[in-house]
Amino acid sequence: MIKHVVMLNLRADHDPAELADTMAGFDGLELSGFTDFTHGPNRDLENKTPNHPYGFICTFKNFDALQRYQADQKHKRLGARLKDMCNGGADGIMVMDLEV
Repeated sequence: MIKHVVMLNLRADHDPAELADTMAGFDGLELSGFTDFTHGPNRDLENKTPNHPYGFICTFKNFDALQRYQADQKHKRLGARLKDMCNGGADGIMVMDLEV
């Protein structure tokens, strides 16, 4: 199983409604092996990631499912929306793929 962890360094002027709509888009993806999606504000209880106030986690059955997600056109459109909301565009998005 792969946990795809994404943390967002959101611009101060991002539109919260646009973020919510983008998260709904990710939640609505229907791809084989894409088994779960969760998102929410980063509470940063250890004060390690103050520049990343929001994030999400996608769960994939395996690496092949993650590759299908990465190639999916709807995912790419949603990702472009996220880049527009983040400081530095793509540089404002931190991604980790954890094999669990």
